[in-house]
Amino acid sequence: MDGLKCEFKVVGAVQTNCYFVYNTATSECIIIDPGDEEQAISIFISQKGFKPVAILLTHGHFDHTGAVEGLKAKYGIKVYAALEERETLQDPYINLSSQLMGKRIVLEADEWLEDGQIIELIGEKIKCMLTPGHTEGGMCFYFTGSGMLFSGDTLFEQSVGRTDFPGGSMSKLVQSIRTKLFVLPDYLKVYPGHGMMTTIGDEKIMNPYAAI
Repeated sequence: MDGLKCEFKVVGAVQTNCYFVYNTATSECIIIDPGDEEQAISIFISQKGFKPVAILLTHGHFDHTGAVEGLKAKYGIKVYAALEERETLQDPYINLSSQLMGKRIVLEADEWLEDGQIIELIGEKIKCMLTPGHTEGGMCFYFTGSGMLFSGDTLFEQSVGRTDFPGGSMSKLVQSIRTKLFVLPDYLKVYPGHGMMTTIGDEKIMNPYAAI
């Protein structure tokens, strides 16, 4: 049966989930948060026969963006990120690359996204949901036809993202989760930036930071 499927590869020292959402009929794929190991990601893409068409960034921290520049150039594809994350992507202090990575990351998205905007890629409508708290411009991507939510470092399995980095706010993060994510269907699969997959329903009950 044709449709979208998701695979992932854990990359970098911080063990970031780099996701590949692909159309089973065309092999076109979206890369989400390629945080490091550009060569390993390229080999994975080649082995799977994927055809990258875009890069989506949930936020601008170095561990989610470290391989963006090389992959963008290799495949000639656009980078999408929230407009509110522009400063984070362009400031090595805010995106933590200068302190924790040993090199400065300065990125510019090709498409700056607004809260609630719907984009269409690989035959799927994707709702872009601004969820500040971990960073000012953290954004979750809701694949509306496939029941998948990519939450970055906003929502984890029974946890949430850190808020002690520049631009972080626990109150904003909890508000984002409760007002933007926990109103989504309980069955929705959540693919976080680190750790294991979960569901909206499970997190509404089990998450010690944001449960309602």
